[in-house]
Amino acid sequence: MEFIRPGTHVDFIGKRTYALCLSCLVITAAIISLFIHGGPRYGIDFAGGVLVQVKFAQETNAHQIKEALRSINLHQSMVQQFEEKGKHEFLIQVQETDIDLQNLDRQITDALTQGFGKDTFEVWRVEMVGPKVGKDLRKKGLLSVVYAVIFMLIYITWRFEFRFGVGAVIAVIHDVLITVGAFSLTNREITLPIVAAFLTIVGYSINDTIVVYDRIRENRRKKPNDPLAATINLSINETLSRTILTSATTLLVVVALFIFGGGVIHDFAFALLVGIIVGTYSSVFIASPILLLWETVLHKRRKRS
Repeated sequence: MEFIRPGTHVDFIGKRTYALCLSCLVITAAIISLFIHGGPRYGIDFAGGVLVQVKFAQETNAHQIKEALRSINLHQSMVQQFEEKGKHEFLIQVQETDIDLQNLDRQITDALTQGFGKDTFEVWRVEMVGPKVGKDLRKKGLLSVVYAVIFMLIYITWRFEFRFGVGAVIAVIHDVLITVGAFSLTNREITLPIVAAFLTIVGYSINDTIVVYDRIRENRRKKPNDPLAATINLSINETLSRTILTSATTLLVVVALFIFGGGVIHDFAFALLVGIIVGTYSSVFIASPILLLWETVLHKRRKRS
């Protein structure tokens, strides 16, 4: 199936300056947001503490829950309601590290019983992470993304050329930065499932980029004397139908997860939603123009020498 007619020519390379400016603005906004918030907002997985998911039989709100927790001095805890209408489910997050985590789940249950009565709520899950474990998980989560990017650079350098690897890695870093910035701008937590989403974004972005790179290399062999800018434009246009079809079908699934998947995977689906859109954009407007920039810089150096 082809959405783009054969012979269609869109000057993507000619619009690379506008794309670069747009990317710089978005990344700058992400960095400013991270600076204002003091870095990413880490969840219990990385910050340490206790996460309690509670379902109430009757309608209630976060303020009432906090008042019930006042008896155990946890009224400053973060209480978040799931976004689905008609559901009385809440997440209670306690990130204090100077309290007894082992008995905290029982204390919360007792406090809610006193505040709302017995059999008026049900505790669905309790997760406890110590501060040292959280710090270790945070370090390993970051390293997993870094290692993934490094191995991608090695593989693409071996499979294509070093300049292709550099372009792909810059595009991946671009995608991850914007996704992290989107989480900061929307004040969402980064947890272990979100790290898994980041790794998925890395894989998706690289896959789309390699398809374009492979066509560039193929057209370069067919017409070695053509300008690189023309070859890149031709290659992007030839793979554009495939890119649109792949991205659209993937987005359909992710949008369905985002809307109907429930509060537990809502942030995970949000990360994939942002990552797929940005990853498709970067394969066309970031990764490919990097090749042209590389050749332009190399050509200038050869002239000087």
